[in-house]
Amino acid sequence: MTLLEVCVADPQSLIAALAGGGQRIELCSALELGGVTPSPGLMRLAAEAPIPVYAIVRPRSGDFVYDAADLDCMYREIDTIREFGLAGVVLGASLGDGRLDAATLDKLVRHAKGLGTTLHRAFDLVPDIAEAVELAVSLKFERILTSGGAPTAPEGTEGLAAAIEAAKGRIGIMAGSGLRADNVRALLDRLPLEEVHSSCAVAVPSRGEAAMRLGFAAPTRKQTSAEAVRAFRAAIAAPAL
Repeated sequence: MTLLEVCVADPQSLIAALAGGGQRIELCSALELGGVTPSPGLMRLAAEAPIPVYAIVRPRSGDFVYDAADLDCMYREIDTIREFGLAGVVLGASLGDGRLDAATLDKLVRHAKGLGTTLHRAFDLVPDIAEAVELAVSLKFERILTSGGAPTAPEGTEGLAAAIEAAKGRIGIMAGSGLRADNVRALLDRLPLEEVHSSCAVAVPSRGEAAMRLGFAAPTRKQTSAEAVRAFRAAIAAPAL
């Protein structure tokens, strides 16, 4: 059966993902920025989870083109993830034209030796999917998280199909972005995906008008829902059409 990885960015979402039956966690902070490296406190909490936890290694928001200072920070973040006993890391690095930065990724994967490795959605910037899959295979990534090069996985079915074809079973292809309980079954009926990725989030009202007035908080924030995780698992388990 297809595995559900739940992306969480705060303690409440971590608790909900576990309560709802998530099967692996992608841990980050600042999900509204696409996710950056989680805080040490959140890593410590997640280390107690009974399922594998992979932490994203992304030292800042913005693009995935990293310089020497970024790389030094990422090495230290990988060391921290290892020290907390998490199962793996989620890595990505790009060149200015969108191609994967092979040299930087090779350094990061080598530094993460002994940890599981996921290639994140920097993959969705690449101009040549087959070429990027070959690089990921050569670097011995376990899986690629991708929306098929589109804003959402349902929109990127052709790209996802191309990635699956190029992978030829040598590396996992995990679909993510825009997946919910009400659309994942349709994607699974079209593509042979062994893993899918979702935050299973709902909008939660922010508390405190002063914080919103001063720009510290938006009116709502996204938070993983245990009910949404359960519904997602049920949709995965539903018979194929």
